[in-house]
Amino acid sequence: MPDGPRADVSEPRLPASFRERGREISRLEGFSDCAFGFAITLLVVSLDVPSKFSVLLDLLRGFPTFAVSFAIIAGIWFAQYRFFRRYGVEDTITVLLTLTLLFVVLFYVYPLKFVFRLAFNASPGAIADRDVPLLFTIYGLGFTAVWAVLGLLYVNVYRQRRKLELTAWETFITRTSAIQHLSISAFGLLSAGVSYLVPAPFTAPFAGFAYFLIFIPLTVFSRVRRRARQHFPAEPAA
Repeated sequence: MPDGPRADVSEPRLPASFRERGREISRLEGFSDCAFGFAITLLVVSLDVPSKFSVLLDLLRGFPTFAVSFAIIAGIWFAQYRFFRRYGVEDTITVLLTLTLLFVVLFYVYPLKFVFRLAFNASPGAIADRDVPLLFTIYGLGFTAVWAVLGLLYVNVYRQRRKLELTAWETFITRTSAIQHLSISAFGLLSAGVSYLVPAPFTAPFAGFAYFLIFIPLTVFSRVRRRARQHFPAEPAA
């Protein structure tokens, strides 16, 4: 009979984890939340309660536009929220980049709402064919600016990885997150470029389809992290 566990049997290796450093909501994050809340308010179809049922039906036709626009703004907010939870930094560069992000988001709201209103319930003559490339250029530049700034936030904390005492796994996540966000930002420029190459009336469908290609880098980076995670040892909690 065996008299106990064998000494050479090792414990199963735990996957690496990311230690969250941003445990308190800072003034910068609170200000960001207010700005995002205001941006979502600008998306609302109407602030007044309709007095007629026909008016209510007209407002409900704008629900798909509001829903998709809300989801995009919420996705940007969540990307910034996750950044602050992970690192909790408030250095000068982070403050400047955050203010730049909020400025772009607030500017981005109206092109965002117009593009999806055009997609779901465009009225005749809402936009001339010759103006479609300019619309996708304005929208694409806003999209690119948002995700480029998010990428630069990660670049900034990667530069401070030793000061923040990031583990090997946390450094890997930071580096890949920076690359992922910067690669996503390129699709805004891709869409704008496509809008000038494809003739009407196919300009809008092809320029819009370019954004669906974002799932390619999202899938690639997700698989890279999932495969790499087991190769980084779990760090003891701080």
